[in-house]
Amino acid sequence: MTKAVNSVSAAPAATPGKLPLLPVNFDWLVFAFLAGGFALLYLPAYYELANSVWATDEQGHGPIILVVSFWLLYQQRHALAEAQAAPMAWLGWPMLLGSLLVYTFGRSQDITLLSVASQIGVLMALALIFKGARALRLIWFPLFFMIFMVPLPEALVSAVTGPLKSAVSAVASTLLYQIGYPVGRSGVVMTVGPYQLLVADACAGLNSMFTLEALGMLYMNLMRYTNPTRNVALALLLVPTAFVANIVRVMILVLVTYHFGDEAGQGFVHSFAGMVLFMVALVLMLGLDKALGMFLPAHRGAR
Repeated sequence: MTKAVNSVSAAPAATPGKLPLLPVNFDWLVFAFLAGGFALLYLPAYYELANSVWATDEQGHGPIILVVSFWLLYQQRHALAEAQAAPMAWLGWPMLLGSLLVYTFGRSQDITLLSVASQIGVLMALALIFKGARALRLIWFPLFFMIFMVPLPEALVSAVTGPLKSAVSAVASTLLYQIGYPVGRSGVVMTVGPYQLLVADACAGLNSMFTLEALGMLYMNLMRYTNPTRNVALALLLVPTAFVANIVRVMILVLVTYHFGDEAGQGFVHSFAGMVLFMVALVLMLGLDKALGMFLPAHRGAR
């Protein structure tokens, strides 16, 4: 006599895998149309930047900011696709039209600041038109981060860079003199032994501070800090941090020139000093972050 046995085979537990390259039910036609239009507008602007300001030491961070911004937008693709659509066309379309007018004026008058900055408004408008305010909240940081790739006005850079260079050269020369080096200073020209060094804009200017501020903002975003008080405090402290890092950079260049000659100071070491600037700034930023953590929690509402 045989007994029938009903066996139920358990289904294997689903193992979470990597997120797909594109969200489910992705509308290729709409995306291709929007991406093509965006590229048609802004690739020529990027090309001009690559052959002008992005090729300088002062604005060399621009393409890095652009790539990181698009990477951050890409990271939000699934959240954007899953967000409930609540289009705000009444706000999105006027914003899109205004941004395109700003772009047109900037391109026609060769005002790079306007033509590049307009892309932020275009992306904000598209988010509002297709998804609404929730989508804008999801991508606010990548769009805000794009501000750091917009070339600063020359008038502002000139007005701020002069005093910054004087302050950096004054502090660097004083510190070196105090530890026994034959250093003198006249304005932004430093004399060490038989050599004279001009403190350039890239060594102590507004653009380097702007770049380091962008680095700090990215750090806070990657750390997922939600306490606005701590974020604002760290952002403000990054300004003197950048100043100190610039002083260290200038001191290194002066010491290398004094000990190894002018060729060494203006060669590879000069470029390497730029890396030192960011390494010093990063170490100082991490130290400040740890110090703030002793008084301010990283997340809103935490104790």
